[in-house]
Amino acid sequence: MGIIILMVIASVSLAAVFLALFLIGAKRGQFDEDESPAVRMLFDDKKLKDKIDT
Repeated sequence: MGIIILMVIASVSLAAVFLALFLIGAKRGQFDEDESPAVRMLFDDKKLKDKIDT
């Protein structure tokens, strides 16, 4: 019975650590990027377009 209580405490504390790390990352803007690199490459690059036109 003691091991079950120990495992519950360990899992809850580990979940609290991950939640804290997620909240810190969200506060610092870690997840603010709207476009991933895979989507960003589909947009025209204005500098490259100007270079090709000249």
